[in-house]
Parts: sequence; C-alpha cells; structure tokens
Amino acid sequence: MRDMGAFREAVAAWAAGGPGGPAGELAAEFRVRTAVLLEGPSDVAAVDALAARRGRELAAEGVCVLPMGGAMSVGRYAGLLGPPGLGLRLTGLCDEAERRYYARGWERAGAQPQEFFVCAADLEDELIRALGVARVTELVRTEGDLRPLQTFLRQPAQQGRPAQQQLRRFFGTKKGRKIHYGRVLVQALDLDRVPAPLDDLLTALRPVDAAERRARP
Repeated sequence: MRDMGAFREAVAAWAAGGPGGPAGELAAEFRVRTAVLLEGPSDVAAVDALAARRGRELAAEGVCVLPMGGAMSVGRYAGLLGPPGLGLRLTGLCDEAERRYYARGWERAGAQPQEFFVCAADLEDELIRALGVARVTELVRTEGDLRPLQTFLRQPAQQGRPAQQQLRRFFGTKKGRKIHYGRVLVQALDLDRVPAPLDDLLTALRPVDAAERRARP
C-alpha cells in the first residue's frame, strides 16, 4: 500500500523538472489539502516527532510535510503546490535568514501571506534553548555521542563560542546527525515548552474532522 512518501517523491521529481501528473494523481488519492514546506529532513523529523507526541497523524489529516533541500527552492515548490499548481494550502517553517525567500515564494504563488513560521536562528537553536545546554549535553551522552562532542569541542574553531552555538554546529558535523537529533530533542521536550515557531505550526495544522473529510471531492 502506498503512503504519503510516494507523494513526496513525486513532488520532488516534479520540482526537479519531471512531469506533474503523478503528483496530481497522488494528491487526489491521498486527499492532500496542506503542504508544509520545510528546508530539510531534520526539520521534517522534528515536526513529525511533535505531531506523534500530540497524537496527530498528519498524513491521515491530508497534510504532507515536505523537505525541499534548502530555502531557495521554496518559490518552485510554492508555485507547484499552491494556487498556481495543485491548489493546496501552504504553510511552513524557516530560519530568520531565509524569511525573504519564503515571503517571496508565498507572494509569487498567491498563497495566504506570511502563513509560515520563523525560527530565530534555526530549529536546532530553538530546541536547544528550550531544553537548555545541560539537558542537551545529557541527551548527547545518552545517545552515545559524548566522545565525538568532546573531540569536536577541542577544535580551535570552537574555542570561545557559546555552548549553544557549539552544539548546533556539532549536530551538523555528521551525515544524519541533525535528523536524528531533530527527533531526539523534540521527544525530550516538556510539551508546555515547545518552541513557539514549531508549536504555532502544529497548532495551525488544524485536524479535519471525519465529516469534513468525506465532504471533500
């Protein structure tokens, strides 16, 4: 049985220059109503982890969480999936430094203005601040990464940097580590201390009740 991953793959192929037919067919099959545009897979891991903790099944609600491979792709994805393309509602999460790309992409696609949420630096920074450096360091130890972290911290380039910034950089030093800790950090959060951009995004993804779902074409 196919799942929402098939739709994500079809959209990625479409964004890379392939045909849009398969994405359109899968959007209808899965009754996709909302596309959540995220910069990369670590953001997807965090959003999925928080949704699971709150008992949400986003795919079942017609919500597809999409990694775009960088914020500069947002205009392309917004055009394909928003009003000019499949007509889906668009939302998303981005870093402050990338806000302009999202704002421009939303405007060109004719999407609802500013219906995306902005992290001060990036999502990892938001999560580290919410948990605190000591708790994040303990999680790194629990995950078996304390020795690599200690080695990383001895590098000359890390001397004098704030601990929070050091941890952010550490998560990006090995392939897959940011994705892994996107899940780990969210799973460790107290649910009343979820960073505002992430909390606001999940809140905005209002579940559709069964009657409304049946009424959709």
